Amino acid sequence: MITLQQWRALVAVVDAGSYSRAAERVNKTQSSVTYAVQQIESRLGVKAFQISGRKAKLTPVGELLVRRARALLDEAGAIERSARRLSAGWEPEIGLAAEIVFPRWLVFRSLARFADESPHTHIEVIESVLGGTQEALVQRQVDLAIAGMVPPGFLGEPLLRLRFVLVAHPEHALHRLGRELTLQDLRAHRQLVVRESGTRRATRTWIEAAQRWTVSHMATSLEAVRAGYGYAWFPEEMIRAELGAGVLKALPMREGRERYAQLYLVYADRDAAGPGVLRLAEMLRETVRSECVSRGEASG
Repeated sequence: MITLQQWRALVAVVDAGSYSRAAERVNKTQSSVTYAVQQIESRLGVKAFQISGRKAKLTPVGELLVRRARALLDEAGAIERSARRLSAGWEPEIGLAAEIVFPRWLVFRSLARFADESPHTHIEVIESVLGGTQEALVQRQVDLAIAGMVPPGFLGEPLLRLRFVLVAHPEHALHRLGRELTLQDLRAHRQLVVRESGTRRATRTWIEAAQRWTVSHMATSLEAVRAGYGYAWFPEEMIRAELGAGVLKALPMREGRERYAQLYLVYADRDAAGPGVLRLAEMLRETVRSECVSRGEASG
């Protein structure tokens, strides 16, 4: 039987690029790492590596073994994490990534309810944007996420549907045109955009305005638009007060004056989720249903 330690040694050789570096990575002697790989090859009757100089290069069979080994080690890690959480009761810490367009008051209300039941659980909230939310899930930086899309390999459930409105200050030059606006009109003026929070930060926009200010948070974008420095899309829920007070005004687009976005509730690892993560997810769903159904915003 091939052990997890032997599979770890195999993966370490690939990641480190040599037996000697792999030994340092797994805190073993080089001979023990070499022996572990040899045991795998012997038991399966295959060659995982070809030695080229001082480097070990994977054979085609070795590439398949490494892919399977990584999946096996990921699964073993998930089982270990789940076991630790179950033995400890409710988790001491839970990570939640939430798209910044998700209403913050819904987050706070859910967390306040959760704190009544588990006052000693520390909650870390990552306010993320697009790719940053997916990255937090994929890299297991969080246990739960409210995301604009479900990354490949994950399952999510619809949580909330948001209406976005394109707005500017009432005295902005676009409003002074006094007519319905086209995409060409928008391109001639400054657009405010919120940067993705992931490491790639591949911020995209379909307007392609002549001027664009890219900021890191929606609150910054809102402040700039309120001051008359440009126009931007915002969730209607976020700017309800500004629209009511006349501080912001929806741009009179000929078409496309509003957009909709679906948000999903996604587990980083549903099978390994502890009781605290499961309860927090339940509270988020309940809060959205109870607070937003009357407005026609909730999903699922």
